[in-house]
Amino acid sequence: MRPGMRKGEAPKLFLGIHARLVFPDPEDEKAVLDLMRRFSSAVRFAYNRLLEGKDRKELKRADRPLCTLFRLNTRYADGAIEKAKALLASAEELGNDPRKVVFGGRGLFEQLKRKHLSGRPLEHLKRRWKEKRQGTLYSRGDGTKGGNLNLRLLPKDGALWLRVNLGDGSHAYALVKTGHPHLNLLLERVYASLPYNVELSLRDGKVYAHLSWGEALPPPVHTKENGVLGMDVNSDPYHLALAVVSPDGNLKRYLTISLEEVDAAPNKGAKELLLWKIAHQVVAVAEEEGTAIATERLKHLRKSRRGDGSGRWFRRKQHRFAHRSLLEKIHSLARKRGVEVVEVNPQDTSTIGMLKYAPQLSLSKDVAAAFVIGRRALGFAEKLPKGYEALLRDPSFLAHAEGFYPSRLQELATLKEAEKNRYLRRRLSREMGKARRALSLLSAFRGSPGSLRGSTVGRNPPGANPWRVLREALFLPLLGREVPRDLSPLKPVLNLAPPTLGPWERWKGSLGPHPGGGSAYRNVRFN
Repeated sequence: MRPGMRKGEAPKLFLGIHARLVFPDPEDEKAVLDLMRRFSSAVRFAYNRLLEGKDRKELKRADRPLCTLFRLNTRYADGAIEKAKALLASAEELGNDPRKVVFGGRGLFEQLKRKHLSGRPLEHLKRRWKEKRQGTLYSRGDGTKGGNLNLRLLPKDGALWLRVNLGDGSHAYALVKTGHPHLNLLLERVYASLPYNVELSLRDGKVYAHLSWGEALPPPVHTKENGVLGMDVNSDPYHLALAVVSPDGNLKRYLTISLEEVDAAPNKGAKELLLWKIAHQVVAVAEEEGTAIATERLKHLRKSRRGDGSGRWFRRKQHRFAHRSLLEKIHSLARKRGVEVVEVNPQDTSTIGMLKYAPQLSLSKDVAAAFVIGRRALGFAEKLPKGYEALLRDPSFLAHAEGFYPSRLQELATLKEAEKNRYLRRRLSREMGKARRALSLLSAFRGSPGSLRGSTVGRNPPGANPWRVLREALFLPLLGREVPRDLSPLKPVLNLAPPTLGPWERWKGSLGPHPGGGSAYRNVRFN
């Protein structure tokens, strides 16, 4: 079920068609443009009334201002309220102040405020602004009224016409011109009197129609009962990591798909085509294996900004990351092909993959994370290996990790004091914050009973999370990197039974000196 879907509502596949409208009679076109202007004004009116807490049923009544003031019938009034509610919900979801929504687009509004244009460029900008604010008309489909009562499609003499109800009992007619591949599906709905939504928009002086409808999704054929294809999207290197997990939780096979070609796309259209191509590749693998697809449920991804000291190269990696767009395409295509989609909590998937499966199965950290995602989708919990349990019970190991971070903090503070570049000072401040949080986590773990229980489903047990403690105690103090690429040094300690000297003493003696300890942290690259 999609987020926000009402309980009991069956999931649907939404299809749409774009078409150009041609009016044989200029008077019809003039009447439709006037109707679009009045409807757009009604949307703004309804939006402000919804902000005031007015009721939808009250607003759409025939004797209320939405109908009388803008000369709309109740169905058009209901469509205006629906468009206003969608704008309100969008502003709230994006975390914007709903009272500061700019109808017509904030980008165009800011350009007009600058007053830096004149002549034809200024006229073109004003026309775009006017079309955005005054060029909308929407009517929702209704199966009980033969498809759509206000904006009805009429096949006639081998052509498709749109009959526009002008709200006063009269109608205007426009020829629908499109070569969209879904046209036959739309015609089937028209002949069967099934509902379809119609939205008109004005662009460059021409009227366009967007016709959309929903169809029931096919029942899933490839489910997680046959296993799961775990998927992890990574920005460095820019690629997809896929892991096929059998129903018993074992790794069957894995592969990676590069996304560098997406990054090199010359424009947005080419990028979209490449993302769809990759989505088809992922779904094809799931169909070949007969499994479901498991992805992380990520709502927000952190984006760095200029001046925070993260560096141009790092910011570019973050902003090119088409994570949300790619997942939406994969989910949509998978449901259409009958492949079950499972979203899991992303908490600690990368950490568990790096600590447990990357060294154990000789996998990259990204494939290991995809493996953890697949296992989590199947309901498997991740237990700490015996070697890690013994390591966390060893006081000398935790004391070594705790001793590393005070010296790191001291040297970072010295570097920050000597640094003249304010942006690099911010970067050093972030590193100091990470070090303080790591030290706090290690201190909390030493004083928390029962904290050796792992957490993989988003609810922490009493005490600090042991996977995170291991990450802070092993990666930077011993392996010399916040996100190490080579995780093979962890393999000897994974499944060791506690020997006489303890796994920490034995491991420490076999590895020799480790980069990143004490003043050697200067060799550590900030990630």
